[in-house]
Amino acid sequence: MVLRYFLLLSLLVTSVSSLYAQGTCEGNFGENIFEAGDFGSGTANLLIPDPGIAPGYQYSTSPPPNDGFYTITNNTGLWNLFPSWLAIQDNSPDPNGYMMVVNASFNEGVFYEQQVDGLCENTLYEFSADIINLIKQPTIEHIRPNVSFLINGDVRYTTGQLPQDETWNTYGFTFTTDPGQTEITLTLRNNAPGGIGNDLALDNISFRACGPEAFILPEEIENICEDGNPISLNATVAGDQYDNPAVKWQISYDEGQTWEDVPGGNTITILHSELSEGFYYYRFLVANSVTNLQNSKCRIVSNVKVVYVQPKFFTINDTICQGNGYAFGLELLEQTGTYIDSLISSIGCDSIVTLNLEVVPDPMIVAQVTGDTTSCADSNDGVISVTAIENAYLPFSIALSDLEETPGPSATFDGLPPGNYAVRITDRLGCVLEDTVTIDSPIPIVVTLDGPESIELGDEVIIYAEVNQPVDAAVWSLPVEFECLDTDCQTIQLFPISASTITYEVSQTGGCSGIDSIQLAVEEVRRVYLPTAFSPNDDGRNDTFRPFVVTPNVQAVASFQVFDRWGGLVYKRSDYLPQSTSDGWDGTARGEKLDVGQYTYVAKVLFIDGVIKAYSGSVRLIR
Repeated sequence: MVLRYFLLLSLLVTSVSSLYAQGTCEGNFGENIFEAGDFGSGTANLLIPDPGIAPGYQYSTSPPPNDGFYTITNNTGLWNLFPSWLAIQDNSPDPNGYMMVVNASFNEGVFYEQQVDGLCENTLYEFSADIINLIKQPTIEHIRPNVSFLINGDVRYTTGQLPQDETWNTYGFTFTTDPGQTEITLTLRNNAPGGIGNDLALDNISFRACGPEAFILPEEIENICEDGNPISLNATVAGDQYDNPAVKWQISYDEGQTWEDVPGGNTITILHSELSEGFYYYRFLVANSVTNLQNSKCRIVSNVKVVYVQPKFFTINDTICQGNGYAFGLELLEQTGTYIDSLISSIGCDSIVTLNLEVVPDPMIVAQVTGDTTSCADSNDGVISVTAIENAYLPFSIALSDLEETPGPSATFDGLPPGNYAVRITDRLGCVLEDTVTIDSPIPIVVTLDGPESIELGDEVIIYAEVNQPVDAAVWSLPVEFECLDTDCQTIQLFPISASTITYEVSQTGGCSGIDSIQLAVEEVRRVYLPTAFSPNDDGRNDTFRPFVVTPNVQAVASFQVFDRWGGLVYKRSDYLPQSTSDGWDGTARGEKLDVGQYTYVAKVLFIDGVIKAYSGSVRLIR
């Protein structure tokens, strides 16, 4: 049968998808008539041979399929995919679950069709499937698939263009069979033209009866005592879909794997009277008539209710390590023996508990515990290894301080900072070895810079660097040029013009490093002086008038002009740096000595920080 290759008992599948559907079922479902609607499962990437499930399409065993081909696969990510296709698996928790991948043909066409018989008339059914557009989200100008669901050749529901959202979505609808209708043909048809795009994957095809809400309340496990009383279970059917609902209770003794009818279980309420220890699983089937109830294609299933009968007598066999205690009732047992106590369970059952306790000698666990030194003082790459564990009752676990326990037979904990760590090995019987291991770190690289905290503009600065151990590389970082004063360049000279951060960073080949920095403030002092009088009498004192400056605070006198009382220019000089007493005005103009009196001046001075400042005033010429 074609169905056994690709349809699923969807009642057992947990799908992850959004729902796009028309008139979806609001009550409970029956069992999926398509018993392999997830296309099955297998370790092989492709299902072989051709399952023959797609009219008008050819089966491909050389993925990815081309236009007009399809394949059954468990993972498109193992293919040499088209650039625009998604790498996906089927829409279920099963890592080997199959799905149907379709590269649509150029013309509209049917890619799934199946006839279903044995249905019931006047019964509501849901027809649905999980579909995903295989084209990646950012891809443009690709055709989007468009799928129609048909009943006996009539379109009952159309998905519209499938969203290009890289998500499995559930599409489907509900419909009611006509009077006398017991068989139908279900069809999935692609409406979009083939070509670029129009590629999809299909999973979890489902066709099942739909009915009212059917549940057993409360949903939690019902706990009763072995010497307690029977309890009633009530079937609740909420909804008006069925005019005359018929009920059949079922019980399972293997956690829901198989079910059998409860004798006389055709009533709304049944009595659970079995008080032998164990778990009992109940559910009920409901249909619109007694006749429909006998047909698995025409009935729905309630939730599962679990009844647990807690035993009156418990026997516990346990073993502990010498030195440990076993809490039993109000006692803490430390000796081998058989102990009996009457205990009240969490649900109030009075139980007789027999404990057979064996206390075994401590085997004195031994192990090799080592801690590696970190690569650098500030690194978190220490490693602790626990190996060669002996004298432990298998299995055992290894814990390091607050880190998560790891099972044996050995353990490695990495990414650890320097420090002391507690190692604890605990075996199956609770015997313990506790140890302490230390992760050391190498001596840290310490860099110390020595230099002034504040200077005046233009002052020389000398910075000294000290490092406590040899290094392989060193770098100065500062905003101005500097000069090395020794062969290792650990002493530098500079002339800062503004507040600066000076940093010295060193490193070793293994990656360890050290760094220090200092903050240097620069006071804005302008070292310029212009006298108020001078006497050009060749006596060697004050024979010229000029700006007195200090270098390197001053870089140059941009311009210097002297004027007589009428504003006439008597002296001018530009872009120079006064070096001697002859660099200035000697009280003459055009080779003639000028009269004694007041003269005015304007001087523009360029400083080391690029600032040009103007100075003006008057000077008295004295003979």
